Amino acid sequence: MTPFSKLWAASAVSNVGDGAMLAAGPLLLLSVTDDPTLVALGTVVQYLPWLLFSLAGGALADRADRVRLIVAVDIGRAALVGLLAAAAWLDLVTVALVYAVLFGLAAAETVADAASTALLPAVVEPGQLSAANGRLGAVQLVGNRLAGPPLGAWLFATAAAAPFAVDAASFVVAAALVARIGTPPRPIAGAEQRSLRREIGEGIRWLWAHPGLRSLAVAMGLMNVVFMLAFATWPLFVRDRLGLGSTGFGLLLTMGAIGGIGGSFSVAALERRFGAAAVIRAGLVVETLTHGCLATATSGWFAAAVMAVFGVHAAAWGAVALSIRQRLVPDGLLGRVSSAYMFLAMCGAPIGALMGGPVAARFGLRAPFVVAFGAMALIAALAWRPLRAEALTS
Repeated sequence: MTPFSKLWAASAVSNVGDGAMLAAGPLLLLSVTDDPTLVALGTVVQYLPWLLFSLAGGALADRADRVRLIVAVDIGRAALVGLLAAAAWLDLVTVALVYAVLFGLAAAETVADAASTALLPAVVEPGQLSAANGRLGAVQLVGNRLAGPPLGAWLFATAAAAPFAVDAASFVVAAALVARIGTPPRPIAGAEQRSLRREIGEGIRWLWAHPGLRSLAVAMGLMNVVFMLAFATWPLFVRDRLGLGSTGFGLLLTMGAIGGIGGSFSVAALERRFGAAAVIRAGLVVETLTHGCLATATSGWFAAAVMAVFGVHAAAWGAVALSIRQRLVPDGLLGRVSSAYMFLAMCGAPIGALMGGPVAARFGLRAPFVVAFGAMALIAALAWRPLRAEALTS
């Protein structure tokens, strides 16, 4: 197996486990509490580490040997999920334990994602980055949103501990695969004497000093505010405006995932044909039209088609934006710059989610999409020139 094949296989295995956890985690929480506030806090617990630790995670990815770091994190994640499996087997699950495990897994993910992002340029050629990111994105979609969740729900119905044991095993297998990637050690000289805060600051300053990446990061953060504003009440919109039940809701999620898989596999061809900047700019248009179309939607089939197109855009945008960072950022800064980028992007999500509920409550379920359409049109207009080809290639 090539080094990339090992990384891809590790991602495939761990994402199936994560997808099983995605379905089984809420079911486990519901088995110990019916309080809506406590259930909702489970989502908050998973967002917090990205705001608290993502910048430090990027610095660690630049300090350490990235292969060893990913292996250590995967073993730690296996231990955390294994603890939850044991608690479920022994009927010792509590809300606090579920929160602690979810928080720990999300915190570990901030480190693993930064290290994996920074590792990829060492295992593929620069011209293959978009294709490689597309393949990794596709396997993430298949594992996290198509194969894993049904498996997790079925395993949970069989035995509450089973999906968590599977997830723990997936991390062990992923760690074994990554450990076999042969890249030379690359510790930063003198890193042990340097301040972590100073290193984080270097990454933030580098990102902010680069006009193209700065514009991309700011645009992504604002787009996440708008997206979460629109989709904060998505389940209610699907039920009350589109008239769909749980099966219809699942169909919309599946269509988005199928579109994402298509986008992941076509991203390399799209970038070769049109260029990275054109893919990014097209994404601005698609995102704007998505909100506008959903604001007018009354048919579940129409909404499903919109979500499939949105899935293509989301996957293509993500792979191209990631490849741009991997090409432009020096290796010794890639973990920190990527984590600073993700920090800006993730900050937008909770802000938008907090805004979406009140807008829908005051003006109706259609209103968030109307507001999002107008806001996204403004963002696209302002970001169009800064996201030109020259800014994203040098």
